[in-house]
Amino acid sequence: MANIQIPVSLLNLVPVREGQEAGDAIHDMADLAQAVEKMGYTRYWIAEHHNTPRLVSSATSILIKHVLEHTEQIRVGSGGIMLPNHSPLVVAEQFGTLATMYPDRVDLGLGRAPGTDMMTASALRRSMHESVYTFPQDVQSLLTYLGPEEDQGFVKAHPGAGTNIPIYILGSSTDSAYLAAELGLPYVFASHFAPKLIKEAISIYRNRFKPSEYLEAPYVMTGHNVIAAESDEEAAFLATTMYQFFLNIIRGTQNPLQPPVENMDEVWTPSEKAMVNAKSNLAFLGGKESVRNQLEAFQEEFHVDEIMAVTYVYDQEKQKRSFELLKEIVDGK
Repeated sequence: MANIQIPVSLLNLVPVREGQEAGDAIHDMADLAQAVEKMGYTRYWIAEHHNTPRLVSSATSILIKHVLEHTEQIRVGSGGIMLPNHSPLVVAEQFGTLATMYPDRVDLGLGRAPGTDMMTASALRRSMHESVYTFPQDVQSLLTYLGPEEDQGFVKAHPGAGTNIPIYILGSSTDSAYLAAELGLPYVFASHFAPKLIKEAISIYRNRFKPSEYLEAPYVMTGHNVIAAESDEEAAFLATTMYQFFLNIIRGTQNPLQPPVENMDEVWTPSEKAMVNAKSNLAFLGGKESVRNQLEAFQEEFHVDEIMAVTYVYDQEKQKRSFELLKEIVDGK
């Protein structure tokens, strides 16, 4: 039997539920952070997205500050900061400031994608397009800016230097696996929306990993859509909110997070169903025993070091219950 007693964490895109305003979504984000902190979750990450009215996570570092302010010990960070949109120095200063205010509680996950459409990406970027290709150098710059004072050049991050904020490389393809391995950094694979290359990416990372001052051995985290409920039937019903969320992406629509529906076949076409299932085929979904079995089967194959759950559930109390059940599963309860 695979060991599933591993750390569990949470990724939040800060979705706006139907009937809510942006301020309600931010309130719910902090409320959920307080709940999972009490449950013993390891970290709470927020993803950067832009030009999406149904997600309120564009000013990611401000939301991270808000969660840090409303919690006491859980680690809080980015899953991730989309580095092509930002100057590494500005990121170092922002996160260095957060780490100065909240020592040993801040994580910095870094992504290569823009987290938006291409027109918005052009409006966001500090330069036209080449910043996507400078991702490896930008990561190295951040490691320097946040590292020891004696390693700094003329330009320094104040605050930032000497904070040694842990940096994580995020990826949904194999490119970032090579980079994380080369730099000796922890690797986070986005299997919650792009599971296709998980096996290849993790294999590349582990096989090519070079021990570094940051990490002695490979450390793999994987993102998963998780909906745990009192029964398989209830989880399947709650999961229709998640399916509708993915339909938004496929259709290019901007609907807020929708309540669950009784019959998804009245909502999607067969081809849309196939596309949604391809994005969510590594989800852990069901009652407690079903989720336990799915997690064991996953760990039997991949032996990851940490799970990061993404849970799109319309009812906030049922969302909290899902995280509670997941924690009980990995704690062997």
